[in-house]
Amino acid sequence: QVQLVESGGGLVQAGGSLRLSCAASGRTFNIYEMGWFRQAPGKGREFVASITWSAGSPTYADSVKGRFAISRDSAKNTMYLQMNSLKPEDTAVYYCYEDQYGTSRYWGQGTQVTVSS
Repeated sequence: QVQLVESGGGLVQAGGSLRLSCAASGRTFNIYEMGWFRQAPGKGREFVASITWSAGSPTYADSVKGRFAISRDSAKNTMYLQMNSLKPEDTAVYYCYEDQYGTSRYWGQGTQVTVSS
């Protein structure tokens, strides 16, 4: 089993920054990719960013390009999402996920990000 624990969410004013972390534990030796989705109230879950574990290649949603940066520390099995120039529309619960070769996707419990105008 894999456990994912997010941290770093909170309340910030528009234009501010937050850094989210996602720590993976358990059977984490076969990671292909990790990433983030978010879900705003009354909306579906939306892709935010992902990173391949071995190469560290990032992918971003258009809505966050140039503002968010995803990274990972393989030694710590931890992924990060640096969020800058935050907007009220970034308000959501942010969920991290982990994809391993040959298994289904694992999800974290989510962390709330609230951006006030």
